[in-house]
Amino acid sequence: MNTSRNLCSRNSGSFFLGHIIKPSSVTTPGVNPYDTQHPAIVIPMPDKEAIDTVRLLAVDMVEKAKSGHPGLPLGAAAIACVLFTRIMNHSPANPGWLNRDRFVLSAGHGSALLYALLHLTGYDLGLEELKSFRQLHSRTPGHPEYGLTPGVETTTGPLGQGIATAVGMAAAERHAAALLNHEGFDLIDHYTFVICSDGDLMEGVSGEASSLAGRMKLGRLICIYDSNGISIEGHTSLTFTENVRARYEAYGWHTDEVDGNDTEAIERAVLRAKAVTDRPSLIVARTIIGFGSPGKQNTASAHGEPLGPEETRLVKRAFGFPENEEFFIPAAVRDYFSGARKKGLQLEASWNTLWKSYRNRFPENAEKLEKRLALNDEYDWESLLPVFAPSLKMATRQASKETLARLKASIPFLAGGSADLGPSCGTIIEPNIDFGPEHPEGDNFRFGIREHAMGAFMNGLALSGIIIPYGATFLVFSDYMKPAVRLAALMKLRTIFLFSHDSIALGEDGPTHQPVEHLAMLRAIPGLTVIRPADANETAAAWKAAILRSGPTAIVLSRQVLPVLDQSRFPSREGLPKGAYVLRDWPDSAKPGNRRVLVIASGAEVHLAFETALLLDREGIEARIVSMPSTELFEEQPETYRNAILPPDMTDRVVIEAASPFGWHRYAGNGGLVFGIDRFGTSAPGSTALREFGFTAEHIADGIRKMPARS
Repeated sequence: MNTSRNLCSRNSGSFFLGHIIKPSSVTTPGVNPYDTQHPAIVIPMPDKEAIDTVRLLAVDMVEKAKSGHPGLPLGAAAIACVLFTRIMNHSPANPGWLNRDRFVLSAGHGSALLYALLHLTGYDLGLEELKSFRQLHSRTPGHPEYGLTPGVETTTGPLGQGIATAVGMAAAERHAAALLNHEGFDLIDHYTFVICSDGDLMEGVSGEASSLAGRMKLGRLICIYDSNGISIEGHTSLTFTENVRARYEAYGWHTDEVDGNDTEAIERAVLRAKAVTDRPSLIVARTIIGFGSPGKQNTASAHGEPLGPEETRLVKRAFGFPENEEFFIPAAVRDYFSGARKKGLQLEASWNTLWKSYRNRFPENAEKLEKRLALNDEYDWESLLPVFAPSLKMATRQASKETLARLKASIPFLAGGSADLGPSCGTIIEPNIDFGPEHPEGDNFRFGIREHAMGAFMNGLALSGIIIPYGATFLVFSDYMKPAVRLAALMKLRTIFLFSHDSIALGEDGPTHQPVEHLAMLRAIPGLTVIRPADANETAAAWKAAILRSGPTAIVLSRQVLPVLDQSRFPSREGLPKGAYVLRDWPDSAKPGNRRVLVIASGAEVHLAFETALLLDREGIEARIVSMPSTELFEEQPETYRNAILPPDMTDRVVIEAASPFGWHRYAGNGGLVFGIDRFGTSAPGSTALREFGFTAEHIADGIRKMPARS
């Protein structure tokens, strides 16, 4: 076994120190693991020792934490090292450099691999952070988290989300390049690289997104498939026998195949992929999970368990590293990886020179980009937002479409589409230009019937820092988007989800399409702002609130037409940003013997609350009506405001919402009434379905009459 510690650059001439891998019939403790698996592959010594250092740092991280996934880092380290040291344009000194190549570890359970590389290439991630892997308050969590760890481009947890998000990243690059670049000024000119796993490609979301990427011909998306054939339960042949390469060729991808331990072959394959500009690329890299572990390589136990002290010593012995030293990094390896930081500074300096010239030549574009990147979205909202007349009746989905049309004409980089529901959800805005290989400047994204992919794709657009994305489907299909919505909230992305057909009032399509529990589900996601506007003017204000938010927003819209609130009487545009406000108040002084109640409603049911109040007036029951389009916005208000809207001493409270009552009792209080739906809907005209479930003024008024007075 060659244990030399001498290193030289692969570019230093024809001479290099290396290790020639030869066939062998057995693997025994202490025998070089390369010998048994990869006959006749030559790995240059600088690469070999650097790769092995990455492998063993990952092993030590998992071992110290007594938790984690050593198998992928051991098997895929060569792939990642080639990307970080030979291929990618990135700047460890400035992880936010705009034109950096993006790297997505879709197989996020292998996070120790990424952290080792970020540390070695010079990102702000010290060795102590590696030693705190998976521990409280460390910057090295179990799965990569965007915004926490420098160099992590997206949060990857559920398998498949990473590659699907990367498709959106690649589309963002093409769209932004089309909007900003000029001849001789390739301001936006980067690639998106992905390492994905067997598990990623089993998940349906990856198939949806990959199909979409093929249609969009995203030539700057390069995915390397860590094909090790092992999942938690055993060999993937138990469940996964398709020809993945052929599937991706059918999607319209360029495909290739390499040995995942052959650094030269990996580099050549990536360069071939970069030369293919009209298709995304999938490189199938054959790897061995747990590579180098005598007792665990190529087994399921290597996936998600620490190797254990004895096996760790054997692995280190096999690679020629000190057996009893943790987090060992040879000085020559430090020097080797330092080149990445130097190269990044040079690349960034060159781009900064280009940017200065660009600003002088195209000042208007430069100003738009600078404002967007600084989140300095200052607009004349009074002129931007439409005001809808009270003579109109309009579904809030239609009001959303008219508002969106106004906004797109004035707000740069606002782009989105729908999952084949553009006509229903109001996202096809004239003059309509569809994004695609023919028109990368197009700002309407046709996602097809792919809600899973749409959600992740939108997150990828948002992660560009340039594009403000929106995507639409029916509220009931938010089930399909839940993982991506949750990740948008976890990453605090400005992603706007439009969900139309918001209740059983959609009618005849029946219970499969009538959302019941979905509002409660969305409201339960920390960091997601849910807005269910009551009319067209609240809808316009909802769009403003969503664009100004620092995190994701779900705007929930009606299919049925609704009355428009008179702005001269009802302050909906001013009230919506506060989450709840008084639409109709009690009289200044109560008549002797009259009773007072507080009625809270959202969306279409605000109008039902008005009808109910008119009935109660005749019986001496005075009702304050509060429109509460967003509980999240309301909870952000000062306590004095919240108490003014919902006086604590007013305990006779009623909530009306045509959805699950779950969560509303915190506003109704003990003994308050919540008129909701605790079963699935029914196929009938919308008005009939509402009557069937008691959403009539007569039924609600009767319930209020019978409610014991407590205030």
